[in-house]
Amino acid sequence: MIQSEDKTEILLVEDNERDAELTLRALTKRHLANKVVHVKDGVEALDFLFCRGAYAHRDSSQHPKVVLLDMKLPKVDGLEVLRALKSNEATKTIPVVVLTSSAEHRDILNSYQLGVNSYIVKPVDFENFSKAVSELGCYWVLLNERPE
Repeated sequence: MIQSEDKTEILLVEDNERDAELTLRALTKRHLANKVVHVKDGVEALDFLFCRGAYAHRDSSQHPKVVLLDMKLPKVDGLEVLRALKSNEATKTIPVVVLTSSAEHRDILNSYQLGVNSYIVKPVDFENFSKAVSELGCYWVLLNERPE
């Protein structure tokens, strides 16, 4: 599923394999999955975004159109990834959509205080989950205009 990182449109940060597969399936259905990079923890997400570690060869001027970010991640949690992304001049304009199972008020509030663009609680059933991801992908990849 991982394509050339330099042409990434969506960075999917998701440790749950089932949720990642459902997300990729929904994006594929809308023909949006050909430029998705899936990482499984917060450290790998930061490495990708800041071109270090396994992603040191990546062109640092090429940013994803959107980051789909889970909150509950191993190694470095979603809030820390969001904090690092939004506090860096080079990456702060990358749209971040939290897509998580956490409906905790504290997580929602902290995410918005750190600059998240949208916070979505994952629907439990597949059909609603698929619809939500499809609509997210269409909006952030096809419709949203970003500064260059």
